[in-house]
Amino acid sequence: MFEYSFERLEVWKESIELVKMVYEVTKSFPVSEKYGLTSQLRRASVSISSNLAEGTSRNTNKDKAHFTTLSFSSIMEVLNQVLIAKELEFISEDNYIEIRKKISKITNMLNALRKSQLSS
Repeated sequence: MFEYSFERLEVWKESIELVKMVYEVTKSFPVSEKYGLTSQLRRASVSISSNLAEGTSRNTNKDKAHFTTLSFSSIMEVLNQVLIAKELEFISEDNYIEIRKKISKITNMLNALRKSQLSS
């Protein structure tokens, strides 16, 4: 089966892992948050990998870097929402730390990718 270029990006693979973590942790959120924080957090996490995938289809490195920036914006949204969920005691300290570590890893990778796209 053909593999698209975004599927080979390590940062894309890491972002898919984050999506799975977010979906797992939001399963235990209150039912009243189904259309609130649960939905928002899930959509923002999916947006990270989606923007990376879309960016690979662009012709110029400047356009590719733009979509990498959008991915970075989405991961900052995820971080904010995870912080809120922690404050509301929807997630445990352990889950928070695990997600926060994954976010740090991905943000570093996104910064490196963007830098490389802009210098090519």
